[in-house]
Amino acid sequence: MHISLHDRPALVRVFVGDNGLVAERRDSDWQAAGVTVTISSAIRVHAPRAELSRIAITWAADFPEQSMFLGDAWERSYGDLQWRPAQPERILPWYFAAHDPTTGDTVAAGVKTQPGAMCFWTVSSNVITLWLDFRNGGSTCVPGDRVIDAATIVTQSSEADKSPGWVIGKLCAQMCEKPRLARRPVCGNNNWYYAYGQNFDADQVRRDAGLLAELAGSHSNRPYCVIDAGWSPGGGAPGGPWTASLPDKFPSMPRLAEDIRKVGVLPGIWIRPTALSVVNDPRRLRQGPQRAAEKALDITMPENLELIHADVHRMHEWGFGLIKHDFSTFDAFGRWGFDMSTDFTDGGWHFADRSLTNAEIFLRLYRTIRDAAGDSVLIGCNTIGHIAAGLFELQRTGDDTSGRMWERTRRMGVNTLAYRLPQNGTFFTVDADCAPHTEFTPWDKDRQWLDLVARSGTALFVSVDPRKITREVKSAMTAAMQLALSGGSRIVAPLDWLTSTTPQHWRFDGQDVHYDWLEPGGARPFRA
Repeated sequence: MHISLHDRPALVRVFVGDNGLVAERRDSDWQAAGVTVTISSAIRVHAPRAELSRIAITWAADFPEQSMFLGDAWERSYGDLQWRPAQPERILPWYFAAHDPTTGDTVAAGVKTQPGAMCFWTVSSNVITLWLDFRNGGSTCVPGDRVIDAATIVTQSSEADKSPGWVIGKLCAQMCEKPRLARRPVCGNNNWYYAYGQNFDADQVRRDAGLLAELAGSHSNRPYCVIDAGWSPGGGAPGGPWTASLPDKFPSMPRLAEDIRKVGVLPGIWIRPTALSVVNDPRRLRQGPQRAAEKALDITMPENLELIHADVHRMHEWGFGLIKHDFSTFDAFGRWGFDMSTDFTDGGWHFADRSLTNAEIFLRLYRTIRDAAGDSVLIGCNTIGHIAAGLFELQRTGDDTSGRMWERTRRMGVNTLAYRLPQNGTFFTVDADCAPHTEFTPWDKDRQWLDLVARSGTALFVSVDPRKITREVKSAMTAAMQLALSGGSRIVAPLDWLTSTTPQHWRFDGQDVHYDWLEPGGARPFRA
């Protein structure tokens, strides 16, 4: 197979407001409704007087009838990544790959990370369309007299005997020329999947740190003990302000960070910087859909970006060398990734600064968080990986695993690890989420997930109550932690991902391993 997206497009459409107009070619540009689109490998847009929604660029294609297609996800994936036959209306965010199972050929195309527009592809047997979304919130963007660097297209074709995963990995390396990677493999533990933000305090965190130190043993690479949500006022996953902890349970966060270090591991912390639980000035909240329990900040307001910077920097000053920041996409749009589709959010509202595209707004937010964090390692959760790549060391690439229901771990964890593995080490370190174990989840399944994550070379965070861990579980977690701290396996590939959303057959450095993910009754046919 072959694709060329550097040839002249067959069609360019400009959407101003709700109206889609066919652009006319003039010299090297395409123009419609006062909008000029310059198309080479880089796509630049000038719309000085327009209210801009989208631009769609279409090329002719010729894919074999039997071709299978794969795309990425807007933020985290939700157990929904999959190779499928051609489906012309299917949204393929950021990049796509096409594979011919008859010949083994694979081709892929995408846009470079940190683009100025939210980008997705639609593909059929004879047409490829790149959709560039320039909206602001749920309304049009009014960019004014400036040029938007919307996207830069890259492509990759297979070489002899190379797998589809190899092709996508090479494409990811082209898309992100300067990933920000931690100096050593990042691993640790996290208390969310046995505590769920409830009934834990500083003493329990110290027990977590003690257990982690035992799991790591004398390994020179030290892991992170991550305090997840529940340490601050406001409930299970609250907003700010992030100035204080629960005084009866966490009297001093800087002292707790120091205590974690004294045990011989590194302190990490969770924060939701883009929402408030206590609102003193409603004018600082964004328009659009809001949840009652917490209110989302308008992340285009300079005073809000200053607040976010101060909150994240405070975590760094308190001594936390890893900061997990969460909920920013939901706080910006009022929707989870699985419900964003082509709209992202409810229509009819916009941010205070309407001159920026949604992609530019997120990029500025992420740069603010990066600057505030100093040399602390950042994990983005519910963040847009294609915009965060190059700024965050780690990215939570899938929805939550579970300490209550194995089905969530199977569906969410295995799927995101298999399908977003090419991003590991090319965009950031992939965090497919924790390897939990509680009395509610079967150890024979949890053990296999623990083994896969440890071997994969992605980030391993275990989640287990030190007061309830058995000798067998502790032994397995010790072996897994020390393997993961050393970087796992050098070569990792899912072997049956063309035919399974949760691959069971994997290859690690030439060794084939089979996992059995399904419980005796099979999968549960409802949302976990």
